[in-house]
Amino acid sequence: MLSQAAVLLTALLFGGMVLYSFGFASFLFSALPAEAAGPLLRRAFPHFYAFVIGCALAGAALTANLDGTSALILGLIAFTALLARQVLMPAINAASDVGNRRRFGVLHTGSVLVTLAHIVGSSAVILRLSA
Repeated sequence: MLSQAAVLLTALLFGGMVLYSFGFASFLFSALPAEAAGPLLRRAFPHFYAFVIGCALAGAALTANLDGTSALILGLIAFTALLARQVLMPAINAASDVGNRRRFGVLHTGSVLVTLAHIVGSSAVILRLSA
């Protein structure tokens, strides 16, 4: 029962990250002018990261006695999401606020790569736990 809960929670994490990254964010920029979509997305990101941190920590707790590797992956997802929320996101916002496009681009690319790593990591956990 514990392993099934861990798979479902990790699937929720995976699905939420994919939907937010490839659905919600792109939808905002296609449905709203950039000057409206940007601030709305900026307000949503802290909630996204809280979701990722919470799901990953809960998943790590559920998998700790089942599969140490999965627990480690989920723990790393939570830790790096916390760093992205508290360090990377404010730096991205600051670069955007002062119009530093180069710095914004580098930091935003880093944030995209972190999220892609989280998606890959959570999919690896799902595959490990469901094998």
